[in-house]
Amino acid sequence: MRRQQALFNVNFSLLVTVVALLPLLGALTCIVLSILLNFKESTWTHCRVANYLPSISSAIGGYAPQKYIWRICIALHAAPRFLFAFAYFGYYTSFHVGPRNTLYKNLARLCVFLHVLENTALVTLTYVSSTDNYAVHENMFIVFMVCSEVYMLLSCILYKWSHESNGRVMTKSEVRSYQYKKRLFVFNLAMFLTAVYTFFRHEWYCETGVYSIFALCEYLVVFSNIAFHYTAKYDFSDQQVLLAGEESGDHPKEMVLSLHPV
Repeated sequence: MRRQQALFNVNFSLLVTVVALLPLLGALTCIVLSILLNFKESTWTHCRVANYLPSISSAIGGYAPQKYIWRICIALHAAPRFLFAFAYFGYYTSFHVGPRNTLYKNLARLCVFLHVLENTALVTLTYVSSTDNYAVHENMFIVFMVCSEVYMLLSCILYKWSHESNGRVMTKSEVRSYQYKKRLFVFNLAMFLTAVYTFFRHEWYCETGVYSIFALCEYLVVFSNIAFHYTAKYDFSDQQVLLAGEESGDHPKEMVLSLHPV
């Protein structure tokens, strides 16, 4: 006979909120502290034109205590993010979409892989700053952005596909979640492309304030990415995360982490 003793139980929506607030408040704190404590150094540009905002890399990885605040926030938020990735796999594969269900499940697997890789790249670029190893930091940033954009696009496709297949009709909550996902993806992509444009414009022409626009777009890319992942609150609003110790006869206790309806 299997006996289960709950050791930890938390509402999924609360967990998602805490996980979203960690990088959001961490990034805002680092930006504000960089402006207040290291304005001249953090806003310096190679062509010495006026700049009013530090880049994300400079704000979170260039100076103390900012880099330690950011690392703590990312370390605390990383493990639950991996949990969310696999929770979404279970969520999407709980739907059967008809004749193309095999393709649908393979895309769900790809979505999980991209989510995990995005989170891994974020952790790596957090702990390897641009001053520590520029090549590693730059490559991990590229991996993070590519995975992030493709993941968001694929999430929108899978969400619509799963909730409208076989004659299904989305509920109001599902429509809200899908609309948020779609709008945040479009906004995130627009800000990312604007950031790329302003970065190269700054490199080529060294115009006053252009690097500040680049930095602002970087902030908006980060914040909209956080907001996109926060939409999990709507998808798992009726779920709770349960960590339990499970015993069976003479077998030792095993730890079981699972999702259960509230």
